[in-house]
Amino acid sequence: MNPFSLDREIARLILLQRIELSTPFVKKLRKILGRYIFTNFVSKYLISKNLISKNYKLKMLEEFNDLKNHINFNGKKILSIGAGMCGLELIIKSNTNNCEFSIIEKNYVSKKVRYGWDEKNFEAYNNLHLLNSFLLNNGMKQKEFKIYDFDKDKLPIESFDLIISLYSLDYHYDFGFYKNYLNDILTPQTNLIFDTIRPNYFEKFFDSVKIIKKQDQTTHKSCRVICEGYKFNDK
Repeated sequence: MNPFSLDREIARLILLQRIELSTPFVKKLRKILGRYIFTNFVSKYLISKNLISKNYKLKMLEEFNDLKNHINFNGKKILSIGAGMCGLELIIKSNTNNCEFSIIEKNYVSKKVRYGWDEKNFEAYNNLHLLNSFLLNNGMKQKEFKIYDFDKDKLPIESFDLIISLYSLDYHYDFGFYKNYLNDILTPQTNLIFDTIRPNYFEKFFDSVKIIKKQDQTTHKSCRVICEGYKFNDK
């Protein structure tokens, strides 16, 4: 397995997005030194680019292998919400045919990166220019994806076969931030995959809410669900 091609700046963003990829030493430094020093010093200068690249790809392969047991990605029009550096999207692209991706992300790094529930949806750890470069440098063509800045761009109003939001929608921030937008784009055939701390809550929005994975070792316990059959009368 070849690791992802990335530079140190992108490795830093991946670490901020996926703290589990860091070494025990780096995690200990974050706990001792605090969020500000971790975000602005430790994550810049005390990380291994090669280790993060290797571990990130392994983690994304694991995520893909879990998901492919529940959905066929071939030919899908996919919307990714809060996808980070889109390692999963690269794995999907390299293992399937004719997928198109629309990606919604934020375009700044918080001064003190905080994990867990964010009531106001202010936390961010990305750079969309670097994200674009990362995708191109790892085999995705520009025509195969579009990136949207959540805070500045008009989000795409079109139908999607699949919406993916791992550890983002209803894990870091409330589903309500996207509810009106999803009302405009979901179809009865759209599948929505995301992680949530309250899977039963979504039974009033969808005909089917299936738990496909339970997480006990993350920031807070959660379930990964795949939802389909959106109930448009409940807008």
